[in-house]
Amino acid sequence: MKKEICVVSVLVCILLVSGCIGQDQSNATNNTVSTLQNNTGYITSGNMSDVQKIEIIHFHGTHQCYSCITVGAYAEETVNTYFSEEVKNGKISFAHINGDLPENREIVTKYGVTGSSLWIGVYDENGFHKEENINVWYKIDNKERYMTYLKGLIDKRLNGDMQ
Repeated sequence: MKKEICVVSVLVCILLVSGCIGQDQSNATNNTVSTLQNNTGYITSGNMSDVQKIEIIHFHGTHQCYSCITVGAYAEETVNTYFSEEVKNGKISFAHINGDLPENREIVTKYGVTGSSLWIGVYDENGFHKEENINVWYKIDNKERYMTYLKGLIDKRLNGDMQ
């Protein structure tokens, strides 16, 4: 009986983790964001540019685990705490988007979303640039560290630093 409970517990854990993480794990060891992909599919390096708008989007599924919820909640709190003026004047927007819903298919396709994730979209004179930030997943155990990291990244993007 104990063996069956153990096997069931392991299977449940595997299902929870696999349903939660839809990112490409091949990049999991690269903890720096050094390039952005623009809407043409080309990678652009860190040119300083005039940023018109930044979108920060927490994509999630219908069923979210603790980690998925935390990534989105901390991101929203970071934006509201440090960038309230930019939100008010339309320079920054934040959204939680359920990628499982058919009405969100267009934005899911625009960003190339494959699962629960945090994305930053930058609009500048060169067009639209998108980046998935996997680093936040490694920081959810410490809210202050998470928020400091994300604030720094958003500040860089606002200043046109794409590296």
